[in-house]
Amino acid sequence: MTKNTSLPLASMQKRISSFVIDDIVIALLLLAIFYNQLMAIASHLPSVITPESIEVFKNEMNQFSVNNLILIIALKVLYHTFFVWQNGMTLGKYMMKIKVIELTTKEKPTFLKALLRAVLRIGSEVFFYLGFLMAFFSPLNQTLHDKLSGCVVVDV
Repeated sequence: MTKNTSLPLASMQKRISSFVIDDIVIALLLLAIFYNQLMAIASHLPSVITPESIEVFKNEMNQFSVNNLILIIALKVLYHTFFVWQNGMTLGKYMMKIKVIELTTKEKPTFLKALLRAVLRIGSEVFFYLGFLMAFFSPLNQTLHDKLSGCVVVDV
């Protein structure tokens, strides 16, 4: 299969930049939501760092992650679903001037397609970002979540 030249495919550089921006936005949202919990964990750090205090900190952060995993995943899915469904682009995509479209209609994705894409995106992250690597080898630069949701990322 060759590249469909009628689609102005987003470059890998723009997609990577968009990914980084979106992850920073989500990290800032999570920091705001969990600020008090994170500050409580940080307050347990002694003034002198020892291997034992590092181990305690790691255990507390692991417990924090386990306790809040569902909320963290839900926020990521909500962020990507809502913005892709409403505008075809997240904040990162907006800044990079790229957007997600359905391959068949060439329009922004429906709610269900955006939700499917967002959920599959989490799967790609969990499995060592392998789903993202697909974009480097796909004729339409599609990640696994793009391919399975029938979407493609194009320049605006």
